[in-house]
Amino acid sequence: MAKPADAASRLADALAIILGTDRIPLRLRAWDGTEAGPADAPVVVFRSRRALRRMLWSPGQLGLSRAYVAGDIQAPGDIFAAFAALSAAGKFAEPGPFRPPTPGEVFALLKTAVRLGAVGPNPAPPPEEARVSRHGRRHSKGRDAAAISHHYDVGNDFYALVLGPSMVYSCAVWESEQTGLDAAQAAKLDLVCRKLGLEPGMRVLDVGCGWGSFALHAAQHYGVDVVGVTLSVEQAALARKRAADAGLTDRVDIRVQDYRDVDDGPFDAISSIGMSEHVGREQIGNYASRLQGLLRPGGRLLNHAISWNAGSTAPDPDSFIPRYVFPDGEMLSLSDMVTALETAGLEVLDVEALRRHYALTLRAWVRNLEANWDEAVRSAGVGRARIWRLYMAASALGFEAGLTGVNQILVQRPGGAEPPLRRQGWM
Repeated sequence: MAKPADAASRLADALAIILGTDRIPLRLRAWDGTEAGPADAPVVVFRSRRALRRMLWSPGQLGLSRAYVAGDIQAPGDIFAAFAALSAAGKFAEPGPFRPPTPGEVFALLKTAVRLGAVGPNPAPPPEEARVSRHGRRHSKGRDAAAISHHYDVGNDFYALVLGPSMVYSCAVWESEQTGLDAAQAAKLDLVCRKLGLEPGMRVLDVGCGWGSFALHAAQHYGVDVVGVTLSVEQAALARKRAADAGLTDRVDIRVQDYRDVDDGPFDAISSIGMSEHVGREQIGNYASRLQGLLRPGGRLLNHAISWNAGSTAPDPDSFIPRYVFPDGEMLSLSDMVTALETAGLEVLDVEALRRHYALTLRAWVRNLEANWDEAVRSAGVGRARIWRLYMAASALGFEAGLTGVNQILVQRPGGAEPPLRRQGWM
């Protein structure tokens, strides 16, 4: 008489159907302690039947993500290895939105779920799932403010654990893979200052100023006056405190303000570091025009932004990152960003690709989070800590695979002083 299939074996069958593959790329450990899958594969633990139920109701990245955030699934080992194996399997490796199961696959899934006792109502999404992307006009000022608050107002203490002393939440510039994170972030801040050609007495606008790290660096080391704008109340509070602690309140003005409401130009230079991903495709032309209008003739703008490199297929808006991390975030291709800046009347001086640098930065952030896990959970909650661990690991793999990139585009408003003949001033 054949031995009845254990929970892990049935779970492996279900996951193979969902992934659209004959061989699951993971070692599954089920709630009853049984295991199935390749012995040398990354281990993923299904702690309850609810994990499978979430995947039945949302049989793609969203269902798996909800199960992980809720703690129904755990990846106790190398999160990079587990996510890389999963994302390379079956339907997850296909570009575009997740392909839903066929009617035959649905029937097989339901039959397996019944045998496992996993059939039931759709579990409520974890409370950390963003709701802002479903209300209001996309990229209106109010909806943008809500989206920014969802991502950034999760606690300055939490971000300090992840980012380290630099408090810089964008791609660092690494001299080598052995460069420390803090040194790499300092190098990035200084590189931006040099590209902008900052000199004492200049007036600089920092769009999406975060916790004020670029503003402080530019004021301290280049003698400029900086206006920093952010939509995050928590970021602004800490940025102001840091400016006061450094004795720079007369040089650094931090505002909770939409860049569209800045009306006290012109500025000698503008930095936009990791901000334009929040602008949106429909608004990117207005963004470029608005910043062009705030620059004096001859002034430079540096736009540092993630790019979508995976062809014409855009990311699925109902996947993990839009739902949990960056509501309404939109990555444009490098060519689309350059076109928007040029259409606004700005001259491109330089483009530098930093794709590999962001992978190194994200891996460093994951190490920080894992090293400070218990404190991060106390600070922001276990669900939020799980979200950041998964999103940063997945993002690092996306940069390493070339699906995403990050570019610094340096442009200048025509008029005023001519740009240098060569790049020696900043390279």
